[in-house]
Amino acid sequence: MQRPRRRRRTEALRRLVREHELSPGDLIQPIFVVHGQGVEREIDSMPGVCHLSVDQSLDREVDRVEALGIPAVILFGLPAAKDDGGTENFAEDGIVQRALRRLRARSSDLLLITDVCCCEYTSHGHCGVLRGESVDNDATLEVLSRVAVSHARAGADIVAPSGMMDGMVAAIRSGLDADGHQDLAILSYAVKYASGFYGPFREAAGSAPSFGDRRQYQMDPANLREGLLEAALDEAEGADLLMVKPALAYLDVVRAVRERTHLPLLAYNVSGEYAMLKAAARLGWVDERRLVLEALTGMRRAGADAINTYHAKDAAAWLAEEGRR
Repeated sequence: MQRPRRRRRTEALRRLVREHELSPGDLIQPIFVVHGQGVEREIDSMPGVCHLSVDQSLDREVDRVEALGIPAVILFGLPAAKDDGGTENFAEDGIVQRALRRLRARSSDLLLITDVCCCEYTSHGHCGVLRGESVDNDATLEVLSRVAVSHARAGADIVAPSGMMDGMVAAIRSGLDADGHQDLAILSYAVKYASGFYGPFREAAGSAPSFGDRRQYQMDPANLREGLLEAALDEAEGADLLMVKPALAYLDVVRAVRERTHLPLLAYNVSGEYAMLKAAARLGWVDERRLVLEALTGMRRAGADAINTYHAKDAAAWLAEEGRR
């Protein structure tokens, strides 16, 4: 009689045969940077996540991230003002560009990733240039290229286009190469669904569309094969890393993409997924630590090499405690 329980009898045995490990080195911490001084303002729907000004507030956050062994951050910026073209997005003194220069001067080891999109910067809240009430895909490509180049000049290690525009990876690769940034990597949000799990992020970034929605360019949650096509197209255009967003309701997609690419694959554990666990934990309904580590391990098990998550600092601290036992 086979007895698999023999291998579960003690913690040492369980560790010995464990198939997937989660470590702080697998995590990426998102950071929201804003104008002003001394700003460290918690976001209501995302407890523990703050708007941070580009000064000592940002420095303290990054010190915490690095001390926990988290290797990377991804930056999202809130502009001083919005307009139809989202011009601060690619301005030399834009908020993300300022944050990059400050962080690059402080640390040569921390990986600096930037979100490349338009929604936080445009007055209409859509992810590109409008023509009537539709996003003009090809006109948006030029903007995304300008944004990526401005981030590269300011010190980014990786640029991450998230707008789901057709041809965005090729356009950004061309722009970076022409500006002398052939070695800068592109992490494509290759498979990004039109999801209800983004609600808290849209509060945090002030990026809700002023009309309509994003279903014209983000993917239908019912579709998996289309996600494989999107990933294949971005890989062919020169993406260096791929990402699936969201994570928890799309682990089948993470697995399917993993089985069809040799590129590094990330999962984005998005704001709504974070907020649900935080809210349930605050009500005393769940064991936050256990559920967070279980969910993140599930993303690794599905095939993600790394995870973009608002839980990164908490998870890294919990993993360190477990390692000291």
